[in-house]
Amino acid sequence: MDAKETIKQGKAVLGIEFGSTRIKAVLIDENNKPIAQGSHEWENKLVNNLWTYSIEAIWHGVQDCYSDLRNEVKDRYGVEIESLAAIGVSAMMHGYMPFDKEGNILAPFRTWRNTNTGKAAAELSELFNYNIPLRWSISHLYQAILNKEEHVAKIDFLTTLAGYVHWQLTGEKVLGVGDASGMIPVDPETKNYSAKMVEKFDELIKPYGFKWKLEDILPKSLNAGESAGYLTEEGAKKLDPSGHLKPGIPVCPPEGDAGTGMVATNAVKQRTGNVSAGTSSFSMIVVEKDLSKPYEMIDMVTTPDGSLVAMVHCNNCTSDLNAWVSIFKEFQVLMGVQPDMNELYGKLYNYALTGDTDCGGLISYNYFSGEPVTGLEEGRPMFLRSVNDKFNLANFMRAHLFGAVSVLKIGNDILFNEEKIKVDRITGHGGLFKTKGVGQRILSAALNSPISVMETAGEGGAWGMALLASYLVNNPDKKTLPDYLDTVVFSGNAGESITASEEEVEGFNRYIKSYIDCIPVEKKAVECKK
Repeated sequence: MDAKETIKQGKAVLGIEFGSTRIKAVLIDENNKPIAQGSHEWENKLVNNLWTYSIEAIWHGVQDCYSDLRNEVKDRYGVEIESLAAIGVSAMMHGYMPFDKEGNILAPFRTWRNTNTGKAAAELSELFNYNIPLRWSISHLYQAILNKEEHVAKIDFLTTLAGYVHWQLTGEKVLGVGDASGMIPVDPETKNYSAKMVEKFDELIKPYGFKWKLEDILPKSLNAGESAGYLTEEGAKKLDPSGHLKPGIPVCPPEGDAGTGMVATNAVKQRTGNVSAGTSSFSMIVVEKDLSKPYEMIDMVTTPDGSLVAMVHCNNCTSDLNAWVSIFKEFQVLMGVQPDMNELYGKLYNYALTGDTDCGGLISYNYFSGEPVTGLEEGRPMFLRSVNDKFNLANFMRAHLFGAVSVLKIGNDILFNEEKIKVDRITGHGGLFKTKGVGQRILSAALNSPISVMETAGEGGAWGMALLASYLVNNPDKKTLPDYLDTVVFSGNAGESITASEEEVEGFNRYIKSYIDCIPVEKKAVECKK
């Protein structure tokens, strides 16, 4: 069946992902191949010192994204989307969206980017003997309690962005287990919230006298492949105000962007891993057993089918790198040259590979926002050099590429060097890998591991979400998620692999030593420049 017939007969599958700077929709056919895309650019806002997106921005964004997809379908295939085989929604993970019993939001959505939850996260980590990151929903909830915020007593439902959009589309208060594991830890045996930790939290907040208990306000945790409801009439209108999309479409469990990244790179099996590198970055290594002890730099979450994952999450990645490339764009305009951004990125990135393996002593801190892994509550982008360093364009660009993955390296060094975690394959996806071979080689030097990139990596999390939706309805043999991805979606395609040389690895190790030594300078910059 061709793409036009697939869409006409309602057999296409839709994946939507709310990223930090872009909402993206991908439509796939019955063979899981993308046949149309739509997108909407958006930005978070700092309101009362908290990073947020308004409810209005969420719905305007997804409607504009879906409209863009509709227009592409009409332009390319001459048909209207009226029905679909399945839908899936994912979003940047965790954060805090509390609602009252009437469904009104009680506080502006607090995103993963906020680092104001230090006291709560530290107390909960000690209570649970488990690393609880700043961005997790339970940290935001407990911090709101510590801050004596009035809205907490009125909470009837607490969810993530993906969970919120799914609820509005289906009426179901559920969450995929991967995203659920970033609200409060999940027990890998039960695939549900840790009963011990839920009990400890309820005991901790008992003196406050709230009428709710934690499990009453959390979404139900679901595994990949389980039914998570159907698109309601109201939900169809919210997604497609034009009125063409019909209700009744099956919707799979909503997931976080980490889970969709694992699916999009075929990294849900134990001893596989992936790195997503865009506005933020994170690595996901599917481990064979729990770590020997909690580490503040490593979050334990799960795959969309409930396997344990060691996650290193970095708040910053390519934003500062992109800002520097924009400076070169301005220079081109000043010189009367019309810039081609793909060419500009390609030239600068590839030229970086000709630099010294340790960047000639230059150091870049890409901290647009705070960076919990290195202990920064706020960030200040900063470039450091001494007069004796080799300051040239190749080293300058290489330092900024190194800076984009340095925090990722610091966290993963614990996994590989201290915990002796074994990995058979790490796959990269996201904007950092768009220029062929460069981000791959840099990351390989950082992690001292071969890095694969697939041709489909550019499709990103929205495609990964579409695959999870397809898994719900196009899996008659009831294959496990790893088997479905291996045999149906990827058919043995492991991508193109690059391995950094010993000299490149040693160069990155020299760079990271200086990087760590100079972190106090970054902290001082935060203190001095308000």
